[in-house]
Amino acid sequence: MAYFIGHDRESRRAYGFDEVAIVPGNTTIDPEDVDTSTAIGKIKLKIPFLASAMDGVVDVRFAAQFNKLGGLAVLNLEGVQTRYKNPEEVLKKIVNAPQEQATSILQKIYKEPVKDELIVQRIKELKKAGVLAAVSTIPQNAGRIAELVQDAGADIFVIQGTVLTVKYESKRLQSVDLKKICSKLKIPVILGNCVNYKTALELMDTGCSGILVGIGPGSACTTRGVLGIGVPQVTATVDCAAARDYYYKRTGRYVSIITDGGMITGGDTCKSFVAGADAVMFGNAFVRAKEAPGKGHHWGMAMPHFFLPRGTRIFVGTTGSIEEILFGPARTDDGTQNFVGALRTCMGSIGVRNIKEMQLAELIIAPGIKTEGKLFQQAQHTGMGKR
Repeated sequence: MAYFIGHDRESRRAYGFDEVAIVPGNTTIDPEDVDTSTAIGKIKLKIPFLASAMDGVVDVRFAAQFNKLGGLAVLNLEGVQTRYKNPEEVLKKIVNAPQEQATSILQKIYKEPVKDELIVQRIKELKKAGVLAAVSTIPQNAGRIAELVQDAGADIFVIQGTVLTVKYESKRLQSVDLKKICSKLKIPVILGNCVNYKTALELMDTGCSGILVGIGPGSACTTRGVLGIGVPQVTATVDCAAARDYYYKRTGRYVSIITDGGMITGGDTCKSFVAGADAVMFGNAFVRAKEAPGKGHHWGMAMPHFFLPRGTRIFVGTTGSIEEILFGPARTDDGTQNFVGALRTCMGSIGVRNIKEMQLAELIIAPGIKTEGKLFQQAQHTGMGKR
């Protein structure tokens, strides 16, 4: 439905996680009997959770433990892990930087060039740990390192920018040939980020295996404030999932939709799947793990940008291990632990046996869903009323 926001100016209403709710089904299922697995191309995952390619969230050690639990942690090839031989020392500087100096300190740290030999080394370290090696780079560097990454043993290659499109115009720079990259690699390629139907369709035509959906929703991202762009995640996911379904009917090839960012609780992730996601990616929950290199500190991927930073460093604290955050037992009361348990329980409550069935469940517009009857929680800043 379109609305007029001014004289002859129509705008479409879009929805975020706090404005919708999932309707329970007329059949319930034992949560232990549901299937939470998903796939990205030929890669099968036991649980549909990806950890964001952010330096405060994922290093080799974190990825190894996360991936052994059935998910997929993505290593940032543009970060400190590939710029410095001993990234732990650099991470300490970032974590201990005064807040008012954090941006300038990160900008200096990220001036150090990325080194090809460290890209190869990190991928080999992941393979030595016996887990899937998923790595991420920016579009500008994707063509140069694509085959290097594949030859080093990577299992999934992620090309990720604030906004990624097939068509790119510039008088200075050459456009990245995404289709060429996807066709010459034998491993699945994930492209992102986008938030609309047409862009998603065009990205799917490159031959990629997955699309990242989300512009600016991340807890450490400031893109929506700095640039004013973005689409709330429920609407963005629904639109891109519609493109996936049309593309599948047209070609017979299935491209996974991965909702990227904006989720805080288990309920948010469940809404992503009902909106049409095949998997979800986020960092805010996982940077709280004891194993995360940021030690409870989280910073945006575009924060170190030398010209226009679009991220900030936040402190979310450390609440438990990776296993507790994914599988419980939950030691918090706000839905930020045991994400797999929340997903299973939701699936059982709405009567679906797998992720594909979950995508067909009903969503309703319900802006009061998190506040209705929660006066005491809000007043006492507990449970769903936490700040």
